[in-house]
Amino acid sequence: MALKDSLTVAGHLTTAEVAALTGGSLVGPGDVSVAGVAPLDRAGPGDLSFVASSRYLPYLERSRAAAVLCKPEFANAPGGPAARIVTDDPHQALLAVLPVLYPEPAAVGGVHPTAVIGAGTRWDDPVAIGPHAVLGRGVRLGRGVRIGAGCVLGDGVQIGEDTRLHPQVVCYPGTVIGDRVILHAGVCLGSDGFGYVPGDAGTGHRKIPHVGRCVVGHDVEIGANTTVDRGSVDDTVIGDGTKIDNLVQVAHNVRIGARCIIMAQVGISGSCVIEDDCILAGQAGLAGHLTVGRGARVAAQAGVDRSVPPGTTVFGYPARERREAFRTLAAMNRLARIAGRLEDLVAEHGEDAR
Repeated sequence: MALKDSLTVAGHLTTAEVAALTGGSLVGPGDVSVAGVAPLDRAGPGDLSFVASSRYLPYLERSRAAAVLCKPEFANAPGGPAARIVTDDPHQALLAVLPVLYPEPAAVGGVHPTAVIGAGTRWDDPVAIGPHAVLGRGVRLGRGVRIGAGCVLGDGVQIGEDTRLHPQVVCYPGTVIGDRVILHAGVCLGSDGFGYVPGDAGTGHRKIPHVGRCVVGHDVEIGANTTVDRGSVDDTVIGDGTKIDNLVQVAHNVRIGARCIIMAQVGISGSCVIEDDCILAGQAGLAGHLTVGRGARVAAQAGVDRSVPPGTTVFGYPARERREAFRTLAAMNRLARIAGRLEDLVAEHGEDAR
């Protein structure tokens, strides 16, 4: 019998079942029941918690949790719950436990009567189309797609299988979305990029028509209120497995590779190329037409004004390679101390010190 078929109660697990789910080793009683997950300092008698770092051992000692996931070196740490599931990576182990303790509600299939469906739109059942969703002409939905309340899909939008759009997602005409994609509330895909031909007082700035598409690969997740512009004459592309946080701006013609991590409030200017496996930390800003090489890291609030070589970590404004940036900061600190000493000399000796 499969483990999931033998679970005691839906949304509840015994410590023995947690050990079996995670592949961990059980220390202590196996019949302790857990129904939720909480941090060590807030966990109660029905909660599973976790400890992956020694700095949290004081919290473990005082924790009221029913059981903990912990690394091998903490299996016999003093205090805390007697039931411990020992695993090399407690955070990874949580991925097996959370879906059981917090099962996602089953999708209700069908089309809500308030939804508006354009001519020629087709889908593979089952799909779920929520209240007041609007689908344009010729939209294509794969099997298992869920469209939340108030979503708007323009003409010709294509969505792959098992993709979920949370409420108020907008996809402009021609947008293409792959399989198993998650778009959170307020995501806007395929809007026009910010492109104008400068004009004078008589003509004003003239808008450049955008005729490219926005193309999102498989297994992508995009956070709430993030915007991804369509291309001007080329496509804007998000690669397979990339994860984008809330409030990110991706401009026209940008190409983002596979498995990238892009954190909140990042701004990527037009025609940048972000190669595979890059990380852009929060509030980083990239000037246009740059390349961030494969596996590179851009630190939080970095201002990137030149291309970043593969495997490099940059930070600061303007963003520079880590060692160069540290040397610059050290030199600035020394200059500040020198300036302070000069000011003291001037104050002590007056103008002669100059």
